[in-house]
Amino acid sequence: MTVRTRFAPSPTGYLHIGGVWAALLAWMYARKHNGQFILRIEDTDTKRTIEGAQAKLMESLRWVGIDWDEGPDKGGPFGPYIQTARQPLYQKWADWLVENNHAYKCFATPDELAEMRQELEAKGDHSGYDRRYRDLSQSEVDALEAAGRPYVIRFKMPLDGETAVPDLLRGEVVFDNKQFTDYVILKSNGLPTYHLAHVIDDHFMEISHITRGVEWLNTAPIHVRLFEAFGWEMPVFVHLPVILNPNGKGKLSKRTQAFTQGDQEILVKADEFMEAGYMPEAVVNFLANIGWTFGDDREKFTMSEALERFDLADVSAAPAKLPYSKLDWLGNQYFKDLSDDLLVKKLYPYLQQHQIDISAETLLILSPVIKMRLKKLSDAVPQLAFLAETPPLPSTVEEITHKKMGPEAAATAYKKTIAFLEGLSAEQFEVDTIAAGMREIGAAVIDGGKPGPYLGTLRYVVTGQKVSPPLFESVVALGKDRVLARLVAAQKLIDSL
Repeated sequence: MTVRTRFAPSPTGYLHIGGVWAALLAWMYARKHNGQFILRIEDTDTKRTIEGAQAKLMESLRWVGIDWDEGPDKGGPFGPYIQTARQPLYQKWADWLVENNHAYKCFATPDELAEMRQELEAKGDHSGYDRRYRDLSQSEVDALEAAGRPYVIRFKMPLDGETAVPDLLRGEVVFDNKQFTDYVILKSNGLPTYHLAHVIDDHFMEISHITRGVEWLNTAPIHVRLFEAFGWEMPVFVHLPVILNPNGKGKLSKRTQAFTQGDQEILVKADEFMEAGYMPEAVVNFLANIGWTFGDDREKFTMSEALERFDLADVSAAPAKLPYSKLDWLGNQYFKDLSDDLLVKKLYPYLQQHQIDISAETLLILSPVIKMRLKKLSDAVPQLAFLAETPPLPSTVEEITHKKMGPEAAATAYKKTIAFLEGLSAEQFEVDTIAAGMREIGAAVIDGGKPGPYLGTLRYVVTGQKVSPPLFESVVALGKDRVLARLVAAQKLIDSL
């Protein structure tokens, strides 16, 4: 069997990170077996379609490295790959179902449906439809059509017995047919519902494995019965587990923007991960760890390594949490592995977008130290904010002294530091020279000869930030004139005491 998997999102909004995860598993399985991965756009809910959503979701998939062999932008032998362009095919096969007594035309009006629903609810029946048009004679159907009554096409579900759904992760799941009604498969506007459209598309696109969320399992019997009615071979059903919030309580929110849970920021949209500056390699590594394990107690791996071991059958059916703390850990690991040159290439344009004007040469000086703290590119913005704007100058003695370095020692230290920096030539204004000189000054003014308290205080004076790159690199990045101006201000504050 040739493995052909697909991802079939609706362009009705943003791409949820759970959607990226589902697409990734289907993509991995196709790539593992040298098969094809197909992108299909399910846009039959035309009222909810959002302009630009399709392009955005394609951008998000490409960002994490998910490519497709056939799709709206690539074409392929089984196109078109946008459902609204396939409407005649759905009409043809819906009519075939009617002609072969597997479906029927339902002429219920909105008022009729509302009354029907109310009566059924009173009896504890939540199906919303009582099948009253299921067994009309042909003459009755003809008369209603001649009168211009609009209709939908409903599929005839069995009235009794059971339907078994074979699922790769759960085995055979059996449903009592009495819990189902006759669902609409073709709307009055001629467009199909999901039930009909995906069955027809998956058959004619020769999809071998249907990967989708477990929320579709309860309606899978309809799809099984549709495949049987058409006489088509069923693909393998793979109903993926629910993705939970990081705390394990409830399904991961589909809010339209990030939210905070405890002290953890929870991103939900795929483009939020891009905008935050996560490395795509870290994100895809993180997602591959959800519901599946690489083995050997390894959390960090490349996709090529994962493909050697991956099998859809090994995905757990149990609900899976998204441990964002693990994403942060992976993000940091990938940044640590970057060469300084490559980090600058990634970080420089990101900083420019956030109005932090720093030369690539200066950023290269900072890159070895800041990448040790980076989980995502946005983490660099608060660290380097002192380069973009002038932080407030020290205004209290507590900000420029230390319990091991009182005002008198601080005054001496700042005077010596100012004189030291003023004496450096442009060529000497570099990290090693500055580090040696400042350590020597600190050792001389602190009892015990340990410069740490002086250097820590000096870093705050220079950057105006509690969190910043190490002192010596920060001094070089800020530049001689700006550093001296801040030291002189600190010196004047001490002199005024």
